[in-house]
Amino acid sequence: MAHASIVLENVTVDFGGYHALQNLSFGVPEGQFAAIVGPTGCGKTSVLNMVAGLAKAASGQVRCGGRLVDSVQCSAAYMFQQDALLPWKTVLENVLLGPLLRGAARRDAETLARHWIARVGLKGLEARYPAQLSGGQRKRVAMAQALICGLPVLLLDEPFSALDAQTRVLMEEELLTLWQEQGATVLFVTHDLEEAISLADRVLIFSAGPGSRLKADYRVDLPRPRNVVEARFIPGFMDLYRRIWADLKEEVLASHERSKASA
Repeated sequence: MAHASIVLENVTVDFGGYHALQNLSFGVPEGQFAAIVGPTGCGKTSVLNMVAGLAKAASGQVRCGGRLVDSVQCSAAYMFQQDALLPWKTVLENVLLGPLLRGAARRDAETLARHWIARVGLKGLEARYPAQLSGGQRKRVAMAQALICGLPVLLLDEPFSALDAQTRVLMEEELLTLWQEQGATVLFVTHDLEEAISLADRVLIFSAGPGSRLKADYRVDLPRPRNVVEARFIPGFMDLYRRIWADLKEEVLASHERSKASA
């Protein structure tokens, strides 16, 4: 993992005596798109929060870009499950906020923001407020926010889960296109195994909690550039899906049984 952009070493996460993650270790090389899949409550979002510097491990170390993460990580962009748009700001004002906070001149930030608003398909909507946008449009604004600064690490926490199927596919395609242009290191959390395989270079399977760990690590050797809609028809996709699902199913069932036992 010497050339990894993201590294977790023997990380344990504790919530008031509940060990969400136990001795978790893995690395993500620079430029790789890695997806994390696992049952509800297995600590997937906790991993993103630690890499972003928004949470700390009870033990172990988290590194990003070769540096120990001990505060908010300025080299990582985070796209949350629920968008974090400021309701009192327009689309343009929301998107240019990142460059402004990083010291860009207002004129330069606005030019860059207009470029990214156009890139995500929202040209002409710069003056609208979040309440005037559809769910898919809000996600496009959030994507522009995440990508505008060109940061080397992109953290995505089920960013498209609330969208309808057609909009979700369009957003996934847009994400792949923009990622391939920027070459960022991506850590993508999802509950959708098909989405994980279609998008990622690698799928990490977390075991059921408490004490979640890395159960399996699969390479996705499907050709790029990759079309999300057509990925399932690529030779090898369904075989890979079946192998990963065999591992994942065990953990989903274990999580379900534990939930019933504690009810």
